[in-house]
Amino acid sequence: MRLITKLLIMGILFLSVATIVINYEHDRFKASFLNVPKDGFVYTVKPGSNLKQISRDLKNAGISPFPVDYLYIYGRLQNKAHLIKTGEYLIKENTTLPELLEQLTSGKVIQYAFTIVEGLNSQQLIDMLINDSRIKKTLTETDLASVMVAIEYAGHGEGEFLPETYFFTAGTSDKQLLQRAHQLMTSVLDDAWKNKAENLPYKTKYDALIMASIIEKETGIAEERAQIAGVFVRRLEKGMRLQTDPTVIYGMGEQYKGNIRRKDLRKDTPYNTYTRYGLPPTPIALPSKEAIHAALHPADGKSLYFVATGQDGRHIFSNTLTAHNKAVRKYQLKKKK
Repeated sequence: MRLITKLLIMGILFLSVATIVINYEHDRFKASFLNVPKDGFVYTVKPGSNLKQISRDLKNAGISPFPVDYLYIYGRLQNKAHLIKTGEYLIKENTTLPELLEQLTSGKVIQYAFTIVEGLNSQQLIDMLINDSRIKKTLTETDLASVMVAIEYAGHGEGEFLPETYFFTAGTSDKQLLQRAHQLMTSVLDDAWKNKAENLPYKTKYDALIMASIIEKETGIAEERAQIAGVFVRRLEKGMRLQTDPTVIYGMGEQYKGNIRRKDLRKDTPYNTYTRYGLPPTPIALPSKEAIHAALHPADGKSLYFVATGQDGRHIFSNTLTAHNKAVRKYQLKKKK
């Protein structure tokens, strides 16, 4: 009887100690931080990886201070071991293993940012993608015409990608980003066209995109966009040439060396709005949402001319050629009134 009592007491003591140890280890597991450097640790969960492999990798990398199976066992106990998602993860400083498990099961992978700047042309955009090491390269031919075929969209391609900041994960390809930017431009243009002002001189929404690209190249001042749109719309309505330098520059292509000469203004190209009436055949740049809105909501007024003042990119608007020439002498030729 005494032996049984002793064994029972020893059993109780053993269970008590085991419980204390288990609770201690559990609390330590939940509260202890991983050995992550200040700038974080990037870990990639590859397709087919499981929590046991991840636990082993983190232990071998010196990130986990616990025995190799701790994360795996915890994941099984939480019934989350099968919920691990592939991708590239940034493990931050002061992260615990339970927090890491939550990160891996929720798919909180690294998000990179790629910004398409308004005013670039489409080929410049493609060149930026080619030179971005974070983006997977799948395009074999990178001229604009070939790229439009590769992303399975008909059309010229100029001006047809929306300037915006796009977030993407590791493994995203150049083709995928271009498709997103093209689809978003199509959506934005469709919505803007549905809500356009009345009696505009555009036959199609593509005409509006062309106009928006010209506005984008003419000014970087937000409040001037609608004014410049108004000038160009009135010129179209009156049968006047647009006479806008950015279209000439686009038509010159690689021949443009930073300066437009008089002979350039006289040399006819499909994009020379000094020699041809109406809009050029395609956009000349990537227009922002704001430029598209301005093209479809031009400001009322009588101005038919504008000239850069040379101050903060702003312009002076004139109703008559006489007033315009006076402004040109003042701001461009630096002559007195």
